[in-house]
Amino acid sequence: PPLSCGMQAHWRCRMLFIVLCVPALPRAGAAQTPRGTSARAALEARHLADFADAGITESSGLAASRRHPGILWTIEDSGAEPVLHATDTTGADLGTWRVTGAANLDWEALAIGDCPAGSCLFIGDIGDNRATRAQVTIYRIAEPDPEAPSRRTRPATRLAVTYPGGPRDAEAMVVLPGGDLLIVSKSRNSAPHLYRVPSGAWRAPTPARASDLGPLPIPSGSLADLVTDAALSPDGRRVAIRTYASIYFFRLDGGYRLSADAAVPACGIFGIEPQGEGLAWLDATHLVTSSEDNFGLRGGLGLVRCEGS
Repeated sequence: PPLSCGMQAHWRCRMLFIVLCVPALPRAGAAQTPRGTSARAALEARHLADFADAGITESSGLAASRRHPGILWTIEDSGAEPVLHATDTTGADLGTWRVTGAANLDWEALAIGDCPAGSCLFIGDIGDNRATRAQVTIYRIAEPDPEAPSRRTRPATRLAVTYPGGPRDAEAMVVLPGGDLLIVSKSRNSAPHLYRVPSGAWRAPTPARASDLGPLPIPSGSLADLVTDAALSPDGRRVAIRTYASIYFFRLDGGYRLSADAAVPACGIFGIEPQGEGLAWLDATHLVTSSEDNFGLRGGLGLVRCEGS
């Protein structure tokens, strides 16, 4: 679609620079790695399906259901309605749910984790391209039943979060076993930082202050290196973090800190999608990605298998 004005326009134009200046393969082709990176091309990386739901044009987060095997949840980013979309690996339109008691300022992350209701979806309204938001918001809702007649979720629980040192732009979030949240910043001129929000923050009456756990060993300085999502592996032991061009693998160390997984090299996925934003583990070795519409191409789902994953 044509580049639009508004909050996303600036970064859409900069992403267009990548496409014009760095040759990319068609969506259905094999992945490649941009020059200057140490990532190895994925063992398997291909376009999986377009979204049948024409309302999904800016898929900015992705999560694989725990309660309903085969279901994938996705969200739209800034300017969209506060809704959840259900799909599967064929891209089928499996319904849309309005999130009760939530607003979509800049939804950029979606994760699944434990909660008092059993299994919950955590929606990260954490996008902040201009780094001006005094606080960001995370919503927690019981995972909907795709077979239920209601197309509204239960009321969302809201958590306000601030960062040490001021606002940060972020698009990646995971929920750890035990309920702690990890957020990865989308740093443009320095290494992305890892932030922790403890599970007890949901019970506090005041906004939670995230703690800075330090930088992650992910390259920075290129638009292709911007972090756009993260996902916790099914066994709860590893975290995959994606950029526009690559996927990086980390192991949980000491409960909530991440250490680079030396046994799994960075995985190049450049060229399989127009603007990759989402990431989820499909099983122990395969990941599924999601993309926004951009540059005249429809967004959709991609399938990735990386060396050692």
